[in-house]
Amino acid sequence: MTIERTEPAQNASERDMLEGWLEYHRDTLAWKCEGLSDEQLRTAAVPPSELSLMGLVRHMAEVERGWFRDVLVGEESAPIYFSDADPDGEFHLTEADTWKEAYETWQGEIAAARRCAEGVGLDTLSVRKGRTTKEPFTLRWIYTHMIEEYARHNGHADLLRERIDGATGE
Repeated sequence: MTIERTEPAQNASERDMLEGWLEYHRDTLAWKCEGLSDEQLRTAAVPPSELSLMGLVRHMAEVERGWFRDVLVGEESAPIYFSDADPDGEFHLTEADTWKEAYETWQGEIAAARRCAEGVGLDTLSVRKGRTTKEPFTLRWIYTHMIEEYARHNGHADLLRERIDGATGE
């Protein structure tokens, strides 16, 4: 599979711009993982860090689920990879963990996120409130936060990929 990234339009509506940048960053993370073996995708950055490309993908599956399914529409979905006993479970990989499973789970959560946001206005308030602020979030805030989350982790992915095989790129 070859990942094709589409640059967001420079003159789009606000919603199209936000969705365009979110899709761009989703595609960027997939692109950073493209062509690597499961072993390479499980490779941690630098000890003692457990950060890996597969771990980032699993983390973003959790983040997609949390913000769109749980916060925006109020679903009671169970965590995928973490637990109270292992709050960073998405980063604790074993040889049994595969790219196929991580990627399919992540893509499933992205599809669910799109369904949750479909037809919802940017100013619509989330069902769940913030833990510290006790205030709901707008869909606009969630989109902006998701872009920030992906952008930050795509920076990590750049460094991880370069360490694995020397590949670089924006």
